[in-house]
Amino acid sequence: MDRLPLLDPTAAPFADDFTAGSPDPGRWVDHYLPHWTTPDRSRARCAPTPGGLELRIEADQPDWRPEDAPLRVSNLQTATFSGPAGSTRGTHRHRPDGLTVRTPTPTRLLWAPREGQVDVRVTASLDRGCMLAVWLVGTEHESPGDSGEVCVCEIDADAVGETSTRVRTGVKAHHDPRLRTEVTEVVVPVGAGQAHWWSARWNASGVVVACDERVVFTSAQHVRGPQQLMVDLFEVVAPGPAGEYPKTAVVHAVRGS
Repeated sequence: MDRLPLLDPTAAPFADDFTAGSPDPGRWVDHYLPHWTTPDRSRARCAPTPGGLELRIEADQPDWRPEDAPLRVSNLQTATFSGPAGSTRGTHRHRPDGLTVRTPTPTRLLWAPREGQVDVRVTASLDRGCMLAVWLVGTEHESPGDSGEVCVCEIDADAVGETSTRVRTGVKAHHDPRLRTEVTEVVVPVGAGQAHWWSARWNASGVVVACDERVVFTSAQHVRGPQQLMVDLFEVVAPGPAGEYPKTAVVHAVRGS
């Protein structure tokens, strides 16, 4: 497969062009993995902008968890799940250092298909220490083994050039013994400040990832279980805030089947 056509937005069961000016609570949770931290730390900073929603890192924004400093994030996601306070059950146990639930969250599946396609149109950040990411992550609400991830794209600000950009993409196993981590770096013909589409199709036949419909990654691995979409802007700058604020990236549109 050389190309992955975009979904028809009029036929996509999940679609958002962010024309409302703020995240629609019927589609999005505007917190980053809120169960592992507290609401003041997980809440996204965002603002309407022409043609989309601006994800922001602001100078007074706290670190996601004190233990992870420096790490600040503004995120949109389409589901939540956790066990009770103090437990280790919850979506995206991505750190090996003993994540435990601090803010129990109900199981909410706003959009969490087992297979399908997602298209996300973004403009990556150019700000120091920032990364824009688009992920499909296992909710784990049925089984802790359903933790695999389709890493649609991870775009570091310092990897964005005038005419091309280096991007990480692939599959991450996390705690799913049926998967192996398979992440690669690709170069796409997208320059600084350019909006572009990232797409992923996943099912029993495998995973396909494309940039502006051109396929850049394929895998025969089957990522199982319900998957939530996450669109994130991260900042990691040591020893602390640095540069001009706010630091920004833009999500223009999302479509999912």
